[in-house]
Amino acid sequence: MPFVKALVIIPTYNEREGIEAIIRAVFELNCGLEVLIVDDNSPDGTAAIVKELQESLAGLHILERSGKLGLGTAYVAGFKYAIERGYDAVFEMDADFSHDPKVLPKFLERIKDHDFVLGSRYVNGISVVNWPLSRLMLSYFASYYTRVITGMPIKDPTGGFKCFRTSTLKAIDLDRIHSNGYSFQIEMNFKAWKKGFKYIEIPIIFEDRRVGKSKMSKALVREAVWMVWKLRINSIFGRL
Repeated sequence: MPFVKALVIIPTYNEREGIEAIIRAVFELNCGLEVLIVDDNSPDGTAAIVKELQESLAGLHILERSGKLGLGTAYVAGFKYAIERGYDAVFEMDADFSHDPKVLPKFLERIKDHDFVLGSRYVNGISVVNWPLSRLMLSYFASYYTRVITGMPIKDPTGGFKCFRTSTLKAIDLDRIHSNGYSFQIEMNFKAWKKGFKYIEIPIIFEDRRVGKSKMSKALVREAVWMVWKLRINSIFGRL
């Protein structure tokens, strides 16, 4: 199934150092992608840079929110934006080049015959660059823990580089998605998988951010630890 409209959603909070570069990298692919920046009222002026770029880049959009409301709610807002405006496919991608824009055409090709496509750091061994060992071990074992508790066979369930058909998103009750960080990625993958949607994991190389600071925190890790149990229990009782 060919797609005529695809949107790359990039949530931002204090990403002024690299936001122009990542936006231009997407548009320089010349594969028809549009970009939506979901900015959480960045005090560093990220939104102002995006608005200036809009003057020369058709297909660049911005959704400004009132404050730092979290990654998960940013993506949900972006998903609803895409659904309301008739996009066929929607990407999740970080603003910091840890997700290589050059891989986007591969997602576009795979989404033609899948309901969602996941960029995986672990489908072919471990493909992570410049992460400290502690961060790598946390991510790797979080993925293993998630698979064991939920039964979901996805090898990189916490990854944030992915593509959904909007038809897949419409089948998920987005108003019941309230998690962030690792938890958000796990929850979206689990709900799409449990509904029987066809997916594929494609290998990516994840490189630690070039600029800015990581938004990961201990609170987000704790949320993910409990989220997998919540998903399993709700699944058992048919409450997804």
